[in-house]
Amino acid sequence: MTPEPVKNQYEMRDPLSQYPRPPFPRQPQPAPGLASAMDPTPDHGEDSYVGFGRLKGRRALITGADSGIGRAVAIAFAREGADVALNYLQVEDSDAEEVVKLIEAAGRKAVVIPGDLKDEAFCRALVQQAVDGLGGLDILVNNAGKQTAVEALADLSTEQFDATMKTNVYALFWVTKAALPHLPPGASIINTTSIQASEPSKNLVDYAMTKAAIANFTGSLAKQVAEKGIRVNAVAPGPYWTALQPSGGQPQESVTKFGEQVPLGRPGQPAEIAPLYVLLASQEGSYMTGNVYASTGGSLY
Repeated sequence: MTPEPVKNQYEMRDPLSQYPRPPFPRQPQPAPGLASAMDPTPDHGEDSYVGFGRLKGRRALITGADSGIGRAVAIAFAREGADVALNYLQVEDSDAEEVVKLIEAAGRKAVVIPGDLKDEAFCRALVQQAVDGLGGLDILVNNAGKQTAVEALADLSTEQFDATMKTNVYALFWVTKAALPHLPPGASIINTTSIQASEPSKNLVDYAMTKAAIANFTGSLAKQVAEKGIRVNAVAPGPYWTALQPSGGQPQESVTKFGEQVPLGRPGQPAEIAPLYVLLASQEGSYMTGNVYASTGGSLY
């Protein structure tokens, strides 16, 4: 089934043929991976996302913003009128440079803050640099994540377990804690969890654990900060075509058929989930807090 030509995201299309379907070629690359090295190249909304000013004047910090879902959210936020601070690892500079150009082409400000979220001191500095660079903070998107498939628990090292926990859970805690004093009433925190929180794969033990923790963190924090007028939600992607997958997130034999198991028969593209983050960040989502919103291609969260 040949994918349809790219249009703007509001034109009706058949979701079965909208984007590439497996099989895909094997494409191993070292973690954390680059979107530019993927085949097919992911769609982050570069040519299709159209904004309507729903985030005009807002200031957002997005972690893991160089590629994948974070990149798609950064593009969408900028085209909706927000200035964006981008966090990513230094080795992902080439992908991040493309995002900066897209944000600036939308007439918005981009603040780049590369660094390792496993470092608590950096997480605190990240928030302060974002606040200083943007002149404040209205939206926090905790999106960065580490995923490495391991077939047997006996082969899951303490080093990997620790790195996954620190990247996915500790960093979420550190960054959010540092950001809260800067967030005004009307602000929004959006965390990226996963279908793995409710349907864990046997080879993603540590990753699935962290995604369940993120979902619970979201619910607890939402109750805690509701009286401050701050909303907290999470988005749960299913199989999305991002650099996380070929760079160790899936075995290569799974990469070749990635997404075929869901009812729509293909992986989601980052551009398809970005509007959900926009909704949760915008005033249109003013009564939405403490929940997890799934985008899974038909699998139940």
